[in-house]
Amino acid sequence: MNYQIREEAGFRYVDEGQGEVLLLLHGLFGALSNWDSVITTFSDRYRVIIPMLPIYEMPIRQASLEGLIAFIEKFVAQKDLTDMTLLGNSLGGHLALLYAFKKPDQVRRLVLTGSSGLFENGMGGSFPKRGSYDYIAERVAYTFYDPKVASKELIDEVFEITSSIPKCMSIVGIAKSAQRNNVAKDLYQIQVPTLLVWGLNDTITPAEVGHEFNRLIADSELHFIDKCCHAPMMECPDQFNALLESWLVRHPVTELAV
Repeated sequence: MNYQIREEAGFRYVDEGQGEVLLLLHGLFGALSNWDSVITTFSDRYRVIIPMLPIYEMPIRQASLEGLIAFIEKFVAQKDLTDMTLLGNSLGGHLALLYAFKKPDQVRRLVLTGSSGLFENGMGGSFPKRGSYDYIAERVAYTFYDPKVASKELIDEVFEITSSIPKCMSIVGIAKSAQRNNVAKDLYQIQVPTLLVWGLNDTITPAEVGHEFNRLIADSELHFIDKCCHAPMMECPDQFNALLESWLVRHPVTELAV
């Protein structure tokens, strides 16, 4: 999809459509393109905003969940966003939860898919392994039920990232920060409607993680997509968007504000 990547005050982001704000947060190796189908499907009646998280550009000392939350706070303030629906995949889901804990007055709904924060299988002890294209291709494919979703373009992008020592150090810092930050004890604070969409074949955050989020978040609704792994919005966009559409209609922000 062709959409404009905007630049303002040091931020790079997508801002398409008008209406209620859907703020989309990508994962550790994510990109704006992860959410292409959501932009296409929803930007005719929602304002779809995706900030490019500075995962690879952060100074090593700031490479943490706290650093990323500070970045999101600044972005939200810069764009003067309110009454947001936060959508997060993988690390992005973890960040959405932390933001909702910190700024509950700004978040009206949550959508988590393959979210970290409770338990996840990383890329193994050698992660990120530098210099081996075949290894990177194998690990990227591991993220998807159908390995063909792992396009050469996507593998090349991840290989380029992991070939950079500073970028690897940032990734490791953020990954370790995420592993240390277990949100189980804080999920009682989430009082907004929450949609959980999980790949039934998720190898990174397995199905039981979705069940545990569902158990710990009061007003949550869990759906599984079969033959789908860690990125439902990329692997099964039609099913993901249908679930999201139905849920958004059933939980309108105007009604929640009453």
